[in-house]
Amino acid sequence: MNRILLFNPRSAIAKHRIPNSILNIAASVEGKYEWTIVDGNREESPYERIHELLLTGLYKYVGFTVMPGPQLKQAIPFAQSIRKHFPNITIIWGGYFPTNQYKVVLTSGTVDFVINGPGDHSFPRLIDALENNLPYEFIKNLIYISGDNIIKTVKEDLIEQDSLPRLPYDKLNSIYSIDKYLGKTFLGERTLAYHSSIGCPFSCSFCAVVPTYEARWKAKSAQLVYSDIKYIKDKWGADAIEFHDNNFFVSEKRTVEFSRLIRPEKMNWWGMARIDTMSKFKDSSLALLREAGCRIIFFGAESGNDAVLKQLNKGGTQTGEVIAAFAERMKRFDIIPEYSFVLGTPAATPEQVEQQIDFDISFIKKIKQINPKTEIVLYTYSPVPTEGSELYNQALEQGFKFPQKLEEWISPQWENFDLRKNPLTPWLTPKMIDKIRNFETVLNGYYPTVTDIRLNTFKRKAIHMIAGLRYNINMYKYPYEIKLLHRMWKYRQPEIQGF
Repeated sequence: MNRILLFNPRSAIAKHRIPNSILNIAASVEGKYEWTIVDGNREESPYERIHELLLTGLYKYVGFTVMPGPQLKQAIPFAQSIRKHFPNITIIWGGYFPTNQYKVVLTSGTVDFVINGPGDHSFPRLIDALENNLPYEFIKNLIYISGDNIIKTVKEDLIEQDSLPRLPYDKLNSIYSIDKYLGKTFLGERTLAYHSSIGCPFSCSFCAVVPTYEARWKAKSAQLVYSDIKYIKDKWGADAIEFHDNNFFVSEKRTVEFSRLIRPEKMNWWGMARIDTMSKFKDSSLALLREAGCRIIFFGAESGNDAVLKQLNKGGTQTGEVIAAFAERMKRFDIIPEYSFVLGTPAATPEQVEQQIDFDISFIKKIKQINPKTEIVLYTYSPVPTEGSELYNQALEQGFKFPQKLEEWISPQWENFDLRKNPLTPWLTPKMIDKIRNFETVLNGYYPTVTDIRLNTFKRKAIHMIAGLRYNINMYKYPYEIKLLHRMWKYRQPEIQGF
């Protein structure tokens, strides 16, 4: 029986995380097919390891998980090399990038199949079909080329997460020690990365998750999440948790139940949420969260401008007023709200684009006044190919287009696009981009992020003092002195580097 090689391209330089996405796929074939993992974050020369394994002739399938951004640097050239040197290998990609950019991925001639969403059922069923020379056109969640046509099969309903096999942590540990996946962060000395749910019940038109999950959400039970975390804590010493769910706090009931279970373990933790969802949580629930170790929560504020929130199809009940009120409320519970903002959405005129940027810069300063502990994460709007999205159509009408060749995605400008730092959008002038970036520099100087554990008290006070004049008189141009200190002290930006 042919074996499966699963590859996790490098996504981080300083900190490694358990490769949950690829481990989910490993769990789906555990006991049916022999598999191994090559983790680009843990190998000095990952392609050499892949090449060595493929030379054995035992492996016929290579599965990649591919997120936009840094992972493409290895995913694209490695897949091309496999195709060149091992033409009979079947290459399968999953993750947000191939789901969103399936046309350029499949027409490159490099990738045979794209898993369109969760692969827990579709991946093993595809391998079964290929192994037994059976048809695969009725397998859900697949995209592939047949003749001159790209075929997208029906999307599968989201799977009940508790019904899925447990992740094979012990087998992963036999390949790469889990010890080294537990890194030092703002939260703790040995921080675990964990996924407790998939999807999100909203359809924001700027979010890469929407084409994958289509406003659907499924979660593991609080008891199962606790059992997994307790196992890793007891066996490998995890003392903190980063929940990498797209939306951890959808259910107040599940959140409260998990908090009660995890409270005795004395573990700090972080997750992502919506402001309008959590603003409905009871005070007692928020107090319990903090007591149970919740230190910081990432919220998609996006904009204080209600018209822009509507343009972004934010949905729910989120408004500028709700965003500000919730920042005020969080002070009572000693939980740090981490607010992200998206600046530079398309508008009818350049003047309107700039007005949106100026409005949100003022709104961000208002939020910092209301609750100075609020962490601010700035993104520049980058289009997401959500079919039928009015916002995406606006981007196309104004001349935006994605690369037509797979190789173009690993150029520096498109890597920055994926990190939402250089949007390559026609309606944003260099002057506007400079305004956003310069304000971000001054803001990060005056309020250095609490999550950068390398900044000591002296450095924080020094950079705060130097940035103070600029921040208080709204003078953001040419902040070279702050940039120099950021470079010297290797200032960590949570939006691209995590904690």
